[in-house]
Amino acid sequence: MESALEEIEFLALSANRVDVLRLLSERARTRNELASETGASQATLGRILSDFQDRSWIRRVGSEYTATATGDLVASGFTDLQDIIETERRLRDVVDYLPAEAMGFDLKRLADATITTPSQTRPNAPLSRLLELLEDATDVQTVSHAFNEQTLTVVQERTTTGAQTFNGVFSQRAIEALAADTTLRDRLETLLETDGASVRVHNGDVPLAVMILDDVVYLLLRDEHGVLRASIDTDDAAIRAWAQETIDDYWAATTPLDLEADEFSA
Repeated sequence: MESALEEIEFLALSANRVDVLRLLSERARTRNELASETGASQATLGRILSDFQDRSWIRRVGSEYTATATGDLVASGFTDLQDIIETERRLRDVVDYLPAEAMGFDLKRLADATITTPSQTRPNAPLSRLLELLEDATDVQTVSHAFNEQTLTVVQERTTTGAQTFNGVFSQRAIEALAADTTLRDRLETLLETDGASVRVHNGDVPLAVMILDDVVYLLLRDEHGVLRASIDTDDAAIRAWAQETIDDYWAATTPLDLEADEFSA
């Protein structure tokens, strides 16, 4: 009997085998239907169907073939593995920047996420993506170790006009950086005076930058030196639930920003 790895190799080395088993796990099909949907020749299909019958993955009923219970199991497991590998390939270039310990959700949930990375022609692409989302959002919540000038400007302008509500928790270091700059301090003060905006300060480290913009969750990924490396955004419901819980927890454990406090004094 072949080992599990040998069985995986048997299936993985042929796209036609994968397609045939997947199709037969969906519903019964004739050989002609399989040929039409896969593009495989009748000779190839004959070998595949024979191999599958030897493994009891499929059975023949009249002129049709259908997957057995174990065939369904293999098809489902292999599809899951393909999905996992596809997700891993998409995340491979940014995995070193993911705040994995703070991310309480299955990475498979990022399968359909939008991943934005800098390029030579668009070095600020992740930030541009955030600003694009910010300019359209009506409700924004965030927890972050950073609050940059561009984000502050968009939020301040949109909350002032009543186009957006904003609730943010930031690290003390992020607020100190803004308070030390006269122009940015003025913008922050204007934001704090807006009815639709609230800002709180976290005294410890904030290991991630997560934002909920209406129904979209946005993650800003930086390296250990604080250099922006990528962003990820998704409307996955499970990730949104995690993001909401994370923001709520930080919010409950922090206090409102007071720019008159000694640590933020000009």
